[in-house]
Amino acid sequence: MRRKIVAGNWKMNGSKDLAQTLVGYVRSQVESLDNGVEVVIMPPAIYIGDVAAQAGDTLALGVQNVGQWESGAYTGEISAEMAKDQGCRYVLVGHSERRHIFAESDDEVAAKVERIVGSNLSAIVCVGETLEEREAGEAESVVAGQVRNGLAAVAPSQWSHVIVAYEPVWAIGTGKTATAQDAQAMHASIRKVLAEIGAPAEEVSLLYGGSVKADNAAALFAEPDIDGGLIGGASLVAEEFVSICRASPASA
Repeated sequence: MRRKIVAGNWKMNGSKDLAQTLVGYVRSQVESLDNGVEVVIMPPAIYIGDVAAQAGDTLALGVQNVGQWESGAYTGEISAEMAKDQGCRYVLVGHSERRHIFAESDDEVAAKVERIVGSNLSAIVCVGETLEEREAGEAESVVAGQVRNGLAAVAPSQWSHVIVAYEPVWAIGTGKTATAQDAQAMHASIRKVLAEIGAPAEEVSLLYGGSVKADNAAALFAEPDIDGGLIGGASLVAEEFVSICRASPASA
């Protein structure tokens, strides 16, 4: 059965106070969830310890990025092993902001994925098209290329450590979102590409990211190929994030 995941990406936001108040509240509200959802908090790396102190065994920890190297003279970077050492289980990789602001290439994404899954952490690999690419009719081909290239180094035994998050770039932080039907169509396309590259496609969890809110989460999560969400701004609002976590239907 595929994992059902709701992951909160705080981006470059947060404080010690937020870690204490928001994470504590989220933990208290989701520890009795019976819909099988794993809730992941991904703060800036500097706050991992503060989040961990409030997360207990209820919430999983993740980081927003790691370097593609094991260790060395890479000032400002953290490694997958360091994230693991701090209790993280998930690593976000290839987020559109990393690709577009920091010019992260598919090759870099692939190298990071290789390092992450090789450390027995789970990589949440982000893919998605820009508005220009969608309007040009290139959305599926762009996303397919990102999937193929970004997962090129995954070994057959490592697929259980791979999650793919579809995040249409035009819907991130804009208030716009793909319709549930549009999101489902792209998720189905991603699952087809996964099968073509030899992955156990029906076992890989696919998340939707792109202005997910409490009022659209249930419709998105009800689609057959959408296994949860990668949540940005709404993960910083405790009640909203909890509502999203509750929106996933119970496992059959």
